[in-house]
Amino acid sequence: METLRVGLGERSYEIIIGEKILDRLIEFIQSKRYSSTGLVTNETLWDIYKNTIVELKKDLPLSIFIIPDGEEYKDILWFYHLHTKLLQNRFDRSSCLIAFGGGVVGDLTGFVASTYMRGIDYIQVPTTLLAQVDSSVGGKTAVNHPLGKNMIGTFYQPVFVLIDTGFLKTLPQREFRAGMAEIIKYAVIWDEKLFSFLRENSNKISDMDHHALRSIIARSCEIKAEVVSRDERESGLRAILNYGHTIGHAIETVTGYRRFLHGEAIAMGMYGEALIARGRGLIDNSTANEIKGLIKLYGLEPSIPGELRGNDLISSMLLDKKAKAGRIRIILPERIGKVTIEEIDKEEILRAINDARV
Repeated sequence: METLRVGLGERSYEIIIGEKILDRLIEFIQSKRYSSTGLVTNETLWDIYKNTIVELKKDLPLSIFIIPDGEEYKDILWFYHLHTKLLQNRFDRSSCLIAFGGGVVGDLTGFVASTYMRGIDYIQVPTTLLAQVDSSVGGKTAVNHPLGKNMIGTFYQPVFVLIDTGFLKTLPQREFRAGMAEIIKYAVIWDEKLFSFLRENSNKISDMDHHALRSIIARSCEIKAEVVSRDERESGLRAILNYGHTIGHAIETVTGYRRFLHGEAIAMGMYGEALIARGRGLIDNSTANEIKGLIKLYGLEPSIPGELRGNDLISSMLLDKKAKAGRIRIILPERIGKVTIEEIDKEEILRAINDARV
């Protein structure tokens, strides 16, 4: 088992990484003496882990709230639904929520926790690779809007993150690949050694070798913890975590959050944004191809589908939180392990999108 810490003063918290460690969740909750505890999960995970969750109920005063499975349900209606459930079950300010699931469950639960009675504790128990390395850490909570992804939300930190790698054994291969996109992102923005490790150990990682997986999960969490500790609310450094997300979020939005998994869209976004960097002379063609090659090595598609209209993607980007006065701020690689933030006009983006077409 490995323990990391996100240092945020009074709001600091631990990330525990290991296998078969749900007893640590029980210990943490019992030590806090919460008045009530609610576990939020989705229908798919309930079918898989019903017995595990029922076992938790033997040790905890647990209410279970189940939502549908899918990015399209991370919206204001299900946010309101969960508030209704908390009120019906008489949750108070001394209550706690557990997000047991992937990024949708985590983002939605965190947003509900941040707003219910002006804020109650919540715990992240991420069950997907993507959530384990990204959305469970850092305190970004949100729901989507038809016009933009994560446009309604808060910064609100969990009190504890428990990452049990055993959950990955039931993860569909497509979901596993999507999670690898975020790990590739960390390598490009921060850690050249991680990039090399991913390239040299792709067979072990794809075969879900426990030691290789724990290594890349822990390193990804270390990077995010360091960045978040230095810039919690994305006033500067934390923006680099959005590499691939400007184009990626636009792809998700224009396809109604149904066609691509988040990591699949981010993979396309990373390649598209690498091509913008190439067009600006920040990287050469060799570096852009290295990024493209690593994306493909993990079974992800870097190319942007030809039927997605460039102007539709641009319109979505202009509504993005990162846009400023009609210009679009994008994270661009300068080399493997280092990125910069630049404001880009739409013509440059359109050229890169066309270059990244299938």
